[in-house]
Amino acid sequence: MRFAVIGAGAIGTVHARLIDALGDDATLVAVVDQDLERAGTLSEQYGAKPYASAADAYAAEELDAVGICLPSALHADAAIEALEAGKNVIVEKPVDITLEAADRLIVAQQATGLTVSVISQRRFQPPVAQIRAAIDTGALGRVTSGIAESAFFRPQSYYDGDDWRGTLAVDGGGALMNQGIHALDLLVWMLGRPVQVSAQTGRLAHEGIEVEDLAGASIVFESGAIGLLLASTAAYPGRPVRLTIHGDEGTAVLDDDALAYFASANGEAPEPPTLTGPADWGEIELAHLAQYRDFIAAVREGRPPTITLQAGRRSLATVLAVYESARTGRPVDLED
Repeated sequence: MRFAVIGAGAIGTVHARLIDALGDDATLVAVVDQDLERAGTLSEQYGAKPYASAADAYAAEELDAVGICLPSALHADAAIEALEAGKNVIVEKPVDITLEAADRLIVAQQATGLTVSVISQRRFQPPVAQIRAAIDTGALGRVTSGIAESAFFRPQSYYDGDDWRGTLAVDGGGALMNQGIHALDLLVWMLGRPVQVSAQTGRLAHEGIEVEDLAGASIVFESGAIGLLLASTAAYPGRPVRLTIHGDEGTAVLDDDALAYFASANGEAPEPPTLTGPADWGEIELAHLAQYRDFIAAVREGRPPTITLQAGRRSLATVLAVYESARTGRPVDLED
C-alpha cells in the first residue's frame, strides 16, 4: 500500500517510521509539509518525495492511503481533502477539536465509502486487550466502575516550542484533549456510552497557554457504571497511563503498560495477544504498528477498522463535555 504522510513534524516522523516498519505491506512515497525543507529531510530518510501541498502530492503520486499528522484543528479538513481525492485515511487523535468538524468528516467518509481510522493505539496493547476480553467473556461480571489516570508531565518548553501549542483555536484543549484522550478512550471502550459528565479543569503549572494542564471528571455511563478520570501535564516526573476496571465478579488493573493486577471469581486472565515488529521497539510503538496493520487489513478486506470515526467522535464528545461542565460548573448530558 502506497502512503503519504501529511505533516513532517514529530508525529509525522513517527508515522513515517511506522510505515517503513511495515515492510512489503506499505511504502512511504510522499511527505507533505508547508515547510518544504522539513518535508525534504523526512522524505530523504525514507526514499519518498517531498511536497508543499497535499494537492500536489495527490496529483503527482498514485497513493492508496494518507496519514494525517497535522495540528488538531486541521485534521478533519485534511482528511476530507484526502477522501475527495480517493485516498483512505488514518488520522491522528483527536479526530478534530469540534463535533461539527468530526461530523463533516463522517459524512465525507460515508459518501466516498473509503476507510478512515482514528489513532487510538493503546487499544492494541496486549494488557489492554486482556482487560477488554475479560469484560467480553464475563470474567469481571457486570462492570460497575473504572478509573483512568493520565498523570503526565510536560515542561514549559513543550508549549513554548510551537506557536499553536496551548491555543484553543488550533490545539483545542490541553492535558485532556492531547494527552489524556488516550486514557479516556480506554475508559469509554471498557464502560460503554457516556451519558453524563461532571468535571473541573485547571491551569496550575504552565504560563502563556489558553488550555488546561489538569482535568478531573466523573462520568456516568448508559449501563449505570461510573468512571473517574484524571488528565494532567503537571504531574512531575510523569507516570504511565493507569487504568482500573471493577466489576461485581472481578477487577483488572493496567499499570506501567502491564496487567498489574487481575482477580476474577470466574478464573484466570485471558491470554494476551502477541505484537510483532522491530525487536528494539517498546510496547506502545508496537501497538501503534498494530493499528496500522489493522487499518491496512480493513482497506484490503473492505471492513470497518477496529478504531472507527464514530469511536473517535465519541471520545471527542466526552472531552468537550468535560470542558463544558468545567466552564459552567454543572453536569453535562451527552447525546449519542
